[in-house]
Amino acid sequence: MSHVLTLRDLFLGNLSLPQNIDFCLRLLLACICGASIGVERSRHFKEAGVRTHVIVCMGAALAMIVSKYGFVDLTLAGGDPFPGTRGADPARVAAQVISGISFLGAGVIFKREGLVRGLTTAAGIWITAAIGLAVGSGMLMVGLFTAVVVCVLQVIMHKFIFGPDAYATNQLHFTVKNGYDFNHALNEQMEKWDGTVLESAFARNQEDGTTDYDLTVRRRKEISYAEMKEFIAQHEEIISATNSSAKK
Repeated sequence: MSHVLTLRDLFLGNLSLPQNIDFCLRLLLACICGASIGVERSRHFKEAGVRTHVIVCMGAALAMIVSKYGFVDLTLAGGDPFPGTRGADPARVAAQVISGISFLGAGVIFKREGLVRGLTTAAGIWITAAIGLAVGSGMLMVGLFTAVVVCVLQVIMHKFIFGPDAYATNQLHFTVKNGYDFNHALNEQMEKWDGTVLESAFARNQEDGTTDYDLTVRRRKEISYAEMKEFIAQHEEIISATNSSAKK
């Protein structure tokens, strides 16, 4: 008796509906675990925040599900191997995809002026590869579910930034002619701005006696041009100043 392949069979693959639902619940739990870790890391102003941790944790969970259950169709119901697959090792190919795509993700991570950029993009590339493995192995429901969840999370977390991820990072550079007075002024200004200095460095120029300051500052809102202008106007020792600001 011939079996007619339905859309439901194609969507579920060789797994039952309860099994697919179980996998989706595991992926959601991975999202919650990743978000919890991401919140803690963001509170300490680390570059990898909630979005990055969610994507990485969910991608790892999906890769594990595929590696455990994505090859059930290689064996027929009677225990015989699927025609043409005897001696095949598809798990090896999948493993190479996961490790190989990591090099591609590393290429979009860069550090500029003390700020690390591209971590979430790299994580997105990595989970996209895991989704491709799921679809290629026949786990269409799990792969589609993961793609939808990732897209929804990205849209929500970009549009409604909340918690520690809402902090902005500012890279400040000052050239001053009186470093001693400027140190006190800068400390007072950081309290007024309610900012946290993550990194700081200064160097004294032997030729003209000026001092260069480089600061990485985090606070709720970006340090605006008006705030910088007001601060510079109040302190004659400041010769020049620059402010590079960007959301985390």
